[in-house]
Amino acid sequence: MAKKEIVALSFEEAFGALQSIIKQMEEDTLPLSESLTLYEEGQKLTEHCTKLLEEAELKLETLTIK
Repeated sequence: MAKKEIVALSFEEAFGALQSIIKQMEEDTLPLSESLTLYEEGQKLTEHCTKLLEEAELKLETLTIK
């Protein structure tokens, strides 16, 4: 999945994709190159999910301060 595509994902979609990658890496016997590719994609998805959660937290803090 390209970075541009990841940015367009909702939190739920990105988290689901991350769960799928984790499942693949735990269950399958993947070649090293494919494992590294999945790991890199998982990192990008994790960063995206973290960013979305931080944005939601900031929005909640803003709303509760008012």
